[in-house]
Amino acid sequence: MDFIFSEECLKYKSMGHPESPERLEAAYDFLKDKFNFITPEPVSDEDLHLVHTSRHVKSVKNNDFFDFDSPNYENIYDFATLSAGGAVKAQEIQGFSLTRPPGHHAGKDFLGGFCYFNNIAIAVKKSGLKTLILDIDGHHGNGTEDVFLGDKQVTFISLHRTGIFPGTGHSSKDNIFNYPFRGKCGDEKYLETFEQALDAVSDIKFEQIAVSAGFDGHVNDMLASLGITTEAYQKIGEMISFFNLPTFAVGEGGYVGRDLGPNILSFVNGLKNK
Repeated sequence: MDFIFSEECLKYKSMGHPESPERLEAAYDFLKDKFNFITPEPVSDEDLHLVHTSRHVKSVKNNDFFDFDSPNYENIYDFATLSAGGAVKAQEIQGFSLTRPPGHHAGKDFLGGFCYFNNIAIAVKKSGLKTLILDIDGHHGNGTEDVFLGDKQVTFISLHRTGIFPGTGHSSKDNIFNYPFRGKCGDEKYLETFEQALDAVSDIKFEQIAVSAGFDGHVNDMLASLGITTEAYQKIGEMISFFNLPTFAVGEGGYVGRDLGPNILSFVNGLKNK
């Protein structure tokens, strides 16, 4: 699996913010000698409008918004469109987009949770393929749910912790399958639930799988830990590989830099073990 990365994604930061360039840089340093890396290109406004309203796109472009967790960084539109471009490239080559800002908390007409545009949603929409989106981030992918609720081309599964940001994802509806955990569940419960989630959609004929690859459910993470280990991510990858479908991944959370690279490697190794 090839990776998509740009050092441009490291050029914005806010003092003390958990979504820091250092976490991504640490992951890149760990992975750079193990995989081929490709530089992305920014998406266009036309691509953004596949998912987001004109009002939302304009507000990010003009830096005319306020969100405590998603600061008004200078040139954030440029960074966000480049990150979305990483997701698009990942879809095209069945790769892994290691970029920032993340995206799964950005809805059709809102941003939040460190996210400005919904990277994975843009890539899926642009592909036009019938897609299973698997969100393994410790937080609920509320933005992705907002984009795809009722969309017959997409099935969305999210396993996440409740009682934390964004406070959504308590129930399932239509094409949205939410699996909330009240706290740290550990490997056995998580993998058992993940298998049940995949079984629930096994009869649907998908053309591709898209993974919102967040790793803040890891046992050492402070923001959304589900108590799962690095070894569990390989098993997650292996379970996804059983579908034998084109698969791409888009980076989301994971806020302990020393763990992010090993967790990604474990996940990708699982995908390869078909």
